[in-house]
Amino acid sequence: MILDEQTFAQLSNGLVYSAIAVYALAMLAYAAETAGRMAGARVAVTGTVVADSPSRSRLPGAFGTSLTVLAFLLNLGGVVTRGLAAGRVPWGNMYEFVLVCALAAGAAYLAFLSRRPVRAFGVWIVAIVLLALGLAVTVLYTPAGALVPVLDSYWLVIHVAAAITGGGVFTVGAVATGLFLVRHRQERRGTAQAPRGRYAASLPTTRTLEQVAHTAHIFAFPIWTFAVIAGAIWAENSWGRYWGWDPKETWAFITWVFYAAHLHAQATAGWRGVRASWFALAGYAAFLFNFFGVNLWITGLHSYAGV
Repeated sequence: MILDEQTFAQLSNGLVYSAIAVYALAMLAYAAETAGRMAGARVAVTGTVVADSPSRSRLPGAFGTSLTVLAFLLNLGGVVTRGLAAGRVPWGNMYEFVLVCALAAGAAYLAFLSRRPVRAFGVWIVAIVLLALGLAVTVLYTPAGALVPVLDSYWLVIHVAAAITGGGVFTVGAVATGLFLVRHRQERRGTAQAPRGRYAASLPTTRTLEQVAHTAHIFAFPIWTFAVIAGAIWAENSWGRYWGWDPKETWAFITWVFYAAHLHAQATAGWRGVRASWFALAGYAAFLFNFFGVNLWITGLHSYAGV
């Protein structure tokens, strides 16, 4: 078989579709583990004794983690072969950006798995990655090709790589923050009888979830800050000004402001916990809108790139 650009492109597509299939199986496995934990939460409340139920509930999660690793490697292969097909870094348009963001989110989740409670929200991370990849192949797909001239710069590697890394880690932080709010509400009410209450009771403690979220945000925020600064430098090289309030620049800055407010609130008495968490979720919402909303609905200087 001749490994030319077309072959690499076809191989990339096949690997991405394979990653989607495996991620779907991983999500089902994590969902089964979640159901097992909910049953365990019900047992804890009612006092019923069920032999070996914790061990049985962990088996689907372990299988889900193995599948997630496999899907991550398939996604990685799809990204690498896409780069070989295009002859450049594989994040020059929306399709490729989503592929690499999904890869970054998967990598961040697997990195955080060293802390065992993180597996409790694996179903949500995998669901987000699966949704992103599905959107990429069905709506955003673009054949591999050369970059438009203005993107043909080493700043594409620096600026976009930093944005991708920050976005991937922010995804873990957003999931941990959302589940922190769910768990906090359950602990405050002290209810675990209804299905919704049993799910909240099956989650790690609010302290654990808040620590995971804080670790993710404190790691990703400087990377996002660097991405914004690198983007400004690239803008000066390309357009002769560092900042022009282009929609992409504006929403990148809004995202930065929300996360800065979150970290400041975490250090401020009376704002820690729930209040600070809403800033983090607003920051992630701004990050998503910056990519999808701005690119699809708002015209600006970045429109030619699709990223």
